[in-house]
Amino acid sequence: MAHVLLNGSFVDETKASISPMDRGFLFGDGIYEVIPCYGGRPVGLKLHLQRMNNGLQEIGIQYEAKIEEWQETIKHLVSQYETPDMGVYIHVSRGADTKRYHAYPQNVTPTVFAYAFKIPSPQPLDRDKAKGFTVTVTEDLRWQRCHIKSTSLLGNVMHFQQGQDAGKDEVILYNEHGQITEAAACNIFVVKDDVIYTPPLDNQLLPGITRRIIIDSLAHAGGFDVREEPIALSMLDDCDEVWLTSSSKEIGPVIKIDDRTLGDGRPGKMWLAAQTAYNAYKFTC
Repeated sequence: MAHVLLNGSFVDETKASISPMDRGFLFGDGIYEVIPCYGGRPVGLKLHLQRMNNGLQEIGIQYEAKIEEWQETIKHLVSQYETPDMGVYIHVSRGADTKRYHAYPQNVTPTVFAYAFKIPSPQPLDRDKAKGFTVTVTEDLRWQRCHIKSTSLLGNVMHFQQGQDAGKDEVILYNEHGQITEAAACNIFVVKDDVIYTPPLDNQLLPGITRRIIIDSLAHAGGFDVREEPIALSMLDDCDEVWLTSSSKEIGPVIKIDDRTLGDGRPGKMWLAAQTAYNAYKFTC
């Protein structure tokens, strides 16, 4: 059996356990990250850990994710498997208290958990063979602190299930002002007339690491017009391309929004150029 990390020790995954009084279990009181590793090399490790530390600070959990320690932990978790293409899930909850009480307890030790899981290996870039995603659109009904990568994901889960029930891969969300926020489990980019748009960061969306690397990689490659500005829902009616971005999908091209097929029903040419730039840059972060 594979080992997982639990509170500083590597233990058999079948023997790892937490207290039922852990606030991560009772309240979803914690922060998490998912870090893809290809060829054993993590993508955006510094950025992921910085976001984790930001989230922990926002909710007052006294734990600092240190890059040197996590480099060794990730190396050990990934090395247990034959394939070097793995994802690593890191979860830090506030810890176990002696009672269930809403207020933050004092003098409890955070619970730190991590494990590795297999992810698909990168495939050659080909517009005819790449997976295209289908989406539906609905109003964003989640909480107003979406910039915190909390383990409290029920709002996201319910929206994602809406998409599943509709036979779609994802759900694009919009706010009360008719502006796109993100998707249930992804950030969003919209392409119109060779200009690439993505919503600016605020409390309505997660500061995605893949989102950040995409913007940086396109700037590094040059020749791309990327704009962080509000995107009206109506832009989806006549845009050229839409991308779902996340650590697992990287840049996922949308080929259908509800009943409307985008372009010729294949991933777009801008997607191909952006994914190429992302691939060339992703291990520098």
